Amino acid sequence: MDTLPISKFKATCLSALERVRRTRRPLRVTRFGEPIADIVPAAPDKRSGEWLGALRGTLEIRGDIVGPSSDLVKWEALK
Repeated sequence: MDTLPISKFKATCLSALERVRRTRRPLRVTRFGEPIADIVPAAPDKRSGEWLGALRGTLEIRGDIVGPSSDLVKWEALK
């Protein structure tokens, strides 16, 4: 884990946060040598890779879902 004094962190905050994001290594901010904060990379977004079953509970079945949608007699292709 890298350490950074708070005075230097204040001056380079955005670049320090970008470094944590890019390298995925945590950063410890210190004041007078004592740790005051740990900056860790954000957890990956939970939605990635979990697409299977994502629409569960959003459908409502109305009627027969197995049978044909209309009478087969009405289809011209079958004549």
